Amino acid sequence: MLGLLADASVAKHLGQAVLSGQERPPQVALRRAAEPLGGAHRWRTEPVRVLVDEAMRRFEDQRTAADSWFAPRLHATLRMTRAEAADGRLWNFIAMVVAPDYVAWRHRGSSTGGGPGSATAARFCGPHYTQAFSRLWWAAELFRDGPDYRPIETACRVQDVLQTTMRLDVIDHRPTAQAILHMVERQLAEGVPRLGDQVNALSSAVNAAGSTLVYDVLAPDRQADTDALQDWIDEAEDAAAAPWDRLPEGPRDGEVSRASVDALLPIFEQLLAEAPLRDRSAGEKKVPAARVSAGVSLAKPSDRL
Repeated sequence: MLGLLADASVAKHLGQAVLSGQERPPQVALRRAAEPLGGAHRWRTEPVRVLVDEAMRRFEDQRTAADSWFAPRLHATLRMTRAEAADGRLWNFIAMVVAPDYVAWRHRGSSTGGGPGSATAARFCGPHYTQAFSRLWWAAELFRDGPDYRPIETACRVQDVLQTTMRLDVIDHRPTAQAILHMVERQLAEGVPRLGDQVNALSSAVNAAGSTLVYDVLAPDRQADTDALQDWIDEAEDAAAAPWDRLPEGPRDGEVSRASVDALLPIFEQLLAEAPLRDRSAGEKKVPAARVSAGVSLAKPSDRL
């Protein structure tokens, strides 16, 4: 069964041998230090371990590509509320006890001095947008469209979405998250160069504009159906394992309003057109992002209503 493992218990065992995957963390000591979760079916370690093994088998030569496969299936396997997922001790336990080999495999950096590459400590015990398993679960939670996990595949195709966009406060607003992904999909289809830089510029601009543009006024979000979410969680006791060759189905707690997404798209297009884009050939010099016709005023909500 899964458990809760405090940060202090993790820190003392994150030596170079563990970070590089050469040694497994001391299992007996970590299990003794952990607070066990209840006996509910959804807290079993085996389904998570099965996903880990399959991800490493499928994506042995393309580790980054594992994210888009793993994220929705991890979310559908670990069925829980956001409050439960916000407890970093759960992710500490998974990284240190259930699958430390996956963390070292997925996030090992380039080797130096002839030694093996290693993951950073934050991949084992870090914020939700950095920790190896938490980042995937939260990516699925923040970017899913009700039961539809397809947007997650788009989010994970561009690593800057996970590394930058997931950190934004405004990403909790579901129409904002979907509008950003719509723009990423469009840029992918058009073969826009330096897509990661475009995503970073858009994310920064959207977050900065959020201090004056109240997105939930411009693009109202539907109230999530908490009863449907709880039903989905309760069904974990009898649910089949997440399928490997098709996407699982998430909770039917309400889809994002397409009208709200459409209301944000022209605004985000203008924000991207005017956002500074890093010129990598000139150090830290900033240049405007490729301009996109938007034809929309960025007036405050009070001016638009």
